Amino acid sequence: MFRSVKVSLGFVFLVLSPITGLTQPYPNKPIRIVATEAGGTGDIVARLFARELSGPVGQAIVVENRANGNIRGETVARATADGYTLLVTGATHWVAPFLQKTPYDPVKDFAPISLIYSSQSILFVHPSVSVNSVKELIALAKSKPGALNYASTSVGSTPHLSGELFKALAGVDIVNVPYKGTAQALNAFLGGEVQMMFVPAASATGLLKAGKMRVLAITSAQPSALFPDVPAIAAQLPGFDASNTNGMLAPAKTPRPIVNRLNQEVVQLLNRGDIKEQFAKLGAEVIPCSPAEFSKVIRTEMEKWGRVIKTAGIKLE
Repeated sequence: MFRSVKVSLGFVFLVLSPITGLTQPYPNKPIRIVATEAGGTGDIVARLFARELSGPVGQAIVVENRANGNIRGETVARATADGYTLLVTGATHWVAPFLQKTPYDPVKDFAPISLIYSSQSILFVHPSVSVNSVKELIALAKSKPGALNYASTSVGSTPHLSGELFKALAGVDIVNVPYKGTAQALNAFLGGEVQMMFVPAASATGLLKAGKMRVLAITSAQPSALFPDVPAIAAQLPGFDASNTNGMLAPAKTPRPIVNRLNQEVVQLLNRGDIKEQFAKLGAEVIPCSPAEFSKVIRTEMEKWGRVIKTAGIKLE
């Protein structure tokens, strides 16, 4: 079932303004944003854009929910490249082709507009594990190959890939124990079934406050302003960065003036203080950028995760 949002706000400076090189002003009809299933983080973000950007662009923005990532990608890749169909998606969009055959090419079939946000996971260990740092965890894992295990969720998910990246860079043998979802994985971790877990920021806040699990580090390359007291894994394991990024894309061959206009609106919105606060509540930091910068991030991420997936032999059944 699809859900839609139709909102108008008061910003009117740029409304229906002509864009050089186009025969008609853009936009002159409603815009569609294809997003994840209703209620998910991607859906929340898409609806925020629908609410806040409809005024500046002067048109209603409709959110269309598609639970299946392949369908989301194919829907936008095959849409007319006129700026009226957009995709808000996370890193799974450009990681999926390494796990299964996809009906789209994440580079050739899309025009990047801007990154939106980056969210992190926090590495926790169960109190039964006698380590207090990433360095000590690596030493323990090396001394007992295959004795430690970590909880993950679906194949190719952030917790899963974070664990495999950790293993590859540290050169350790830690066993992946998959669960059906974050709640199940957390329950297993809290119950001591597994010794460690990369917990998404949205769920990590509660664990940090409870203080029952030992926190070691955060998955970003640098310490996060949202978790200032948590060191970065990269400080003791150089090269580690398992940030989960999210961005907006249009179909390939969308006219450059339209891409630039959309980028301008997205960047301006993300730089607002109140919007930054809303993302912070989701455990995320905004990272607006240019289309060229977003394109570079996609290629870099694909190179990194493609290598990890190939080395670990990860495949979707």
